[in-house]
Amino acid sequence: MNKIILLFFVFITALQVTGQKTVPKKHSGNPLFPGWYADPEAVIFDREYWIFPTFSAPYNQQVFFDAFSSEDLVSWKKHSRILDTSAIKWASRALWAPAIIEKDQKYFLFFGANDIQSDQEKGGIGVAISDNPGGPYRDYLGKPLIDRFHNGAQPIDQFVFRDDDGSHYLYYGGWRHCNAARLKDDFTGFDPFPDGSIFREITPENYVEGPFMFKKNGRYYFMWSEGGWTGPDYSVAYAIADSPLGPFKRIGKILQQNPAIATGAGHHSVISIPGKDRYYIVYHRRPLTEKDGNSRVTCIDELLFDENGLIKPVVITHEGVKKQKIR
Repeated sequence: MNKIILLFFVFITALQVTGQKTVPKKHSGNPLFPGWYADPEAVIFDREYWIFPTFSAPYNQQVFFDAFSSEDLVSWKKHSRILDTSAIKWASRALWAPAIIEKDQKYFLFFGANDIQSDQEKGGIGVAISDNPGGPYRDYLGKPLIDRFHNGAQPIDQFVFRDDDGSHYLYYGGWRHCNAARLKDDFTGFDPFPDGSIFREITPENYVEGPFMFKKNGRYYFMWSEGGWTGPDYSVAYAIADSPLGPFKRIGKILQQNPAIATGAGHHSVISIPGKDRYYIVYHRRPLTEKDGNSRVTCIDELLFDENGLIKPVVITHEGVKKQKIR
């Protein structure tokens, strides 16, 4: 009799444990997926969320990109090595901060490579192309799109913005300088501005790196990272302008560490749900248990606005955001 009771207890316990494992998650949780990943570029392709991050490791180990996709912000699929240095003959290390855009049913992945320190070194910003967001990607130009310093900006941390008229702008720059340039329609180079210049400096106050742009209610929200990426005070600030070229006057900081949750919150991107006034900020941060500069994880939280359209300070969380499918 005691044996029967014991077996019944084991059976009920197993059901309870199994039940706990099958309860669907209602929140994304932070980080979104395991592994050291930073500088996340988040986008929506065909009612699916995609994140393209930097593999966060010593520069000589940063020789590939992984990507992640999800239908609901909760369950993520890893797409391994969508691009690596074997496909980019001029790149050898420090593959950084991918930016992606779809055009004419092709996917263009912009990236920084080699961490060049002068015009005499090989590297800069490149472009890869694929028929699918999950790759594989191949070198589009066979050479860097930008391989020189212009206006003092190191050619890294590129972002591509498509305006309502179909024109494409490239924003990029490290070393506390940011440039904007107008991409040609085929992304093989740049169209000059009316004054004949190619690279226009638009650096706002306190800019360090990681530019990002989105448009809301006809206004241009320009965002960037401040502070040092290896430290706890890495953060994000923003400006609003009536033109994609500014001028961009710094409004304030909206993303930063919470010493009770994580440090080094920065280098982000923003996604909005089609047809809804709902925005998310996807960024990296450093867990409290970690001190190594490369120990960074990709997270998501809500991006909220006040009645004047100003961005409210982001509350970083362990919970992340609610499960959200794109209808």
